[in-house]
Amino acid sequence: MKNVRIWFKKDFECRYISHLDLNRTMLRALHKSKIPIWHTEGFNPHPFATFPLPLSLGFRGVNECMDVRLEDEEFSFEEIKNRLNACLPRGLRVFDVTEAVMKAGKVAYASFTILLSLPDKSSRLVCEQLGALLQNDTIEIEKKSKKGMKTVDIKPGIKSFSVTELFDCAKLDVVLSAGSSDNVNPNLLIAALSRATGCEYDADITRNELYNSEFEPFR
Repeated sequence: MKNVRIWFKKDFECRYISHLDLNRTMLRALHKSKIPIWHTEGFNPHPFATFPLPLSLGFRGVNECMDVRLEDEEFSFEEIKNRLNACLPRGLRVFDVTEAVMKAGKVAYASFTILLSLPDKSSRLVCEQLGALLQNDTIEIEKKSKKGMKTVDIKPGIKSFSVTELFDCAKLDVVLSAGSSDNVNPNLLIAALSRATGCEYDADITRNELYNSEFEPFR
């Protein structure tokens, strides 16, 4: 049996399906494709698949991955890609299949591109607002936890950032803490900006890459 990592993009209408629905879609595609995937045992066997770091609803993902186990170790990776793409809807496209190198628990950071705009306001103003927020020593926001709402400082979870003024929006390229122990969702950053300015922003969010604690791309 071989551990395999399937790399795919999530875009268009599929940005707005939940992680649970994504999981169901992928399991159906695996079943329909007849790829020799290892199935769980028990009363209701199904293809075994895991996702190292689920993508939030509404986010575009250009470098997402799913881990499966191949029963036939000689089965072609190119054939896996072709068979899955024939069974997936528009918005989900497999672009590579590799052996899994890093364990899912190694994910520590994620990079994002966030496009922010305000109706009837200049992109320069949004850039200035972003810059002012990100230069603060602390960025506090209320975050939901198992014990209810709590105030957290997300500034330590911002590893790096750059702000660029575009014609109709501000572009924020940012690397945030990710993983099971420390996770800063971009929506928290946008909420903190709204709280500081009193404005409601239009946001388009793309997750570009995952990294380990040494800032090596997750592979």
